[in-house]
Amino acid sequence: MQVSVNSSGPLERRVTVEVPEEQIHSQMKERLQAISRSARINGFRPGRAPLQVVEKRFAGQVRQEVVGEMLRKTFADAVQQEKLRPAGRPVFDLTKSGPGEGLSYTATFEVYPEITLNPVQELKIKRPVCTIGEADVDRMIEILRRQRRTWRPVTRPATKGDRVAIDFKGTIDGAEFTGGSAEDFAVEIGAGRLIAGLEDGLNGKAVGEHVIEVQFPGNYHRTELAGKQARFEVKIKEVAEPVLPELDEAFFSEFGVKEGGMEAFRAEVRRNMERERDNASRNLTKQSVLDALLAANRVELPKSLVESETERLLHEMRHNLQSQGVPREHTQAMKPEAFRDQAVRRVTLGLLIGEIIQKNSLRAEEARVRAAVESIAAGYDEPAAVVKWYYEDPQRLNDVQIAVLEDQAVEWVLSQAQVENEPLTFDDLMKPRQTARETPAQ
Repeated sequence: MQVSVNSSGPLERRVTVEVPEEQIHSQMKERLQAISRSARINGFRPGRAPLQVVEKRFAGQVRQEVVGEMLRKTFADAVQQEKLRPAGRPVFDLTKSGPGEGLSYTATFEVYPEITLNPVQELKIKRPVCTIGEADVDRMIEILRRQRRTWRPVTRPATKGDRVAIDFKGTIDGAEFTGGSAEDFAVEIGAGRLIAGLEDGLNGKAVGEHVIEVQFPGNYHRTELAGKQARFEVKIKEVAEPVLPELDEAFFSEFGVKEGGMEAFRAEVRRNMERERDNASRNLTKQSVLDALLAANRVELPKSLVESETERLLHEMRHNLQSQGVPREHTQAMKPEAFRDQAVRRVTLGLLIGEIIQKNSLRAEEARVRAAVESIAAGYDEPAAVVKWYYEDPQRLNDVQIAVLEDQAVEWVLSQAQVENEPLTFDDLMKPRQTARETPAQ
């Protein structure tokens, strides 16, 4: 086998491979002999046909199989011989493969870039530090009460915090648009479920029929509505105000506090807040590490990896939106370009983290993998069965191992970088984890 390699770009390689006919002929001969021992050919008993007859009947098919297998094998051998690391699938171009010609082909593909990390010791990382005070616990208790509020109908006009039940029909230039109408739609004024103009227009309105003019934002996620002026005919059917539950034993028991009263309840709330704080702090610190790595290192990216990640993100978003009830025609209108920047970030970080793992010979610690699996399983009714499910399939377990390895790489960076503690309140610490979801009138 003869191999030659040409570079047709920073990361693109063109490998030419030539395999002599003798190798192909040898493989074909072995297969034809094996076939001849069981082949059924008219005029001959099974396995008794002469080799020449078998060859005439099966040579074309056998050659095609041998050439296909030899192409895959010789490409793998060539890549290993030349110490190349393909990124993405190669494109093959067969130049010779006919009888008597041997096998000759070219394979064009991208390779992973050679990465040289800038000194990690120069990175500056901010690590949030948060102390939970009594006032933070008070605010959290009020949040828990609001989450379990009930609603009491009132006869006054709606105000912020009230819930209104409405029918509405939206039009643009006199024509209705998809997702612009609904009946018995419940809206909490101030919650931000509807576009700002429509929700704000409900504030101060009483039961009855109203007309609200709204302009969709210029950057609205549905491009066919972005920047358009819409007219909504709204019928308010009910206005209701929130009623918060009393802080009593019945309320405490909903959170697993059966005895100890307010003191035990506050202690349970604080413990939960501390867990949330620790998780948020860990996530923000990790984000700071990743941002610093990105800012300090420039990486030439294989286009195939970026395209693959872009398509994966697009598919994931379409699936998530459709599972939430967004019509398929809306999700199909989404363009891959909207996910390219995110894909570039993910691919770059994957390569940088991979380099850190390789250079430092990091291995996923078994105890941490087990703890991660058990943490996932804790959210299910039968945790033991979920743990067993992960450990039964190496691929499923591998996903957890990769996540653990990434965390270990981040911790290694933190051990080397310049880390500065950043005091944050509990509310400020948790804000980055909140995601505002603005939906159209639907």
